Amino acid sequence: MSERKLIRVRDVMKHEFDVVDGMATVKDAVLKMKYIETKALVVAKRHADDEYGMVLLSDISRQVLARDRAPERVNIYEIMSKPVVTVHPEMDIRYCARLFERFHLSRGPVVENGQVIGIVSLTDMVLRGMCAMWE
Repeated sequence: MSERKLIRVRDVMKHEFDVVDGMATVKDAVLKMKYIETKALVVAKRHADDEYGMVLLSDISRQVLARDRAPERVNIYEIMSKPVVTVHPEMDIRYCARLFERFHLSRGPVVENGQVIGIVSLTDMVLRGMCAMWE
């Protein structure tokens, strides 16, 4: 029996992501997005005791576009999820996938020493992680 290769969240996460202020409008946040492939915006903490938030592009679609709300009149804080489930970069992707399954998540911020260092998604875990297991 062969031993399974351990793939960690750090190995598959996206290192580049967008951080926005909760007071930004949806219009401003979307126009300033550089890393559209993450399909998410991390909402910055307001102070040391605050928690990170997150807005997915699907949240913007459902809560702004589908409801015909004006993106220049909706603030990020109105549609964000906060607090969000975060994962540690050293977590085995199998456990991360189970965590996401349990809470019906598609992606989440990767936090190390209190700072977001990346975003990991189910797609990253399947396409990058499982492929790495077969190498």
